[in-house]
Amino acid sequence: MIRVLLADDEALIRAGIRLVLELADDIEIVAEANNGADAVELARRHLIDVALLDIRMPGVDGLAAAVEMRKVAPRTNVVMLTTFGEEEYVTRALRCGAAGFLLKDTPPEDLIRAVQVAAAGEPVLSPRVTRQLIERYVSRDLSQADEARRRVAALTDRERDVLFLLREGCSNGEIAKALLVSEGTAKSLVSRILSALDCTNRVQAAILAHDAGILPPDSRS
Repeated sequence: MIRVLLADDEALIRAGIRLVLELADDIEIVAEANNGADAVELARRHLIDVALLDIRMPGVDGLAAAVEMRKVAPRTNVVMLTTFGEEEYVTRALRCGAAGFLLKDTPPEDLIRAVQVAAAGEPVLSPRVTRQLIERYVSRDLSQADEARRRVAALTDRERDVLFLLREGCSNGEIAKALLVSEGTAKSLVSRILSALDCTNRVQAAILAHDAGILPPDSRS
């Protein structure tokens, strides 16, 4: 079962999401909160696979909660719940390791699938949206670029190829096809890179690649 924590200050929103997720045989809502502080505490006390956090909550908001949650419950994959037009708030959450973002009007079947995907450690944004979001809202500054290049320097050329494909938002299947390897091998390569770079998930690795200015294989000297 995928154990889910739901945090939103609007009871009707929580009830609606709960009703949708309870339609899935493999998802269980194990905790609910109406603010970020309670969400962090619940994540610490329970074994949570996916935390759905509203961005705007009283007191500790979803973004701050995501930062704290990574410290106290690193196994939990955080997905931010947003409304249309709030994309400018995502930069901090991406950098702190959020697995992705969902609009609150996401169709029920897509919401269920997103939780399942997040539980598997995959980003819940499509490759196209991932690229657009990173390029539009995650700016590069010199301090971040220097640190990113330092962390990436230890990777092999093969691993850099995989990291570039992660930056492009590629799935394991797409990475396997591009590198002419099995999907299992691609998955292992991704896991190894995430560990080497101390990244929580693929979106965070994509941002690191963005900051480091990772180039496609045929552009390197």
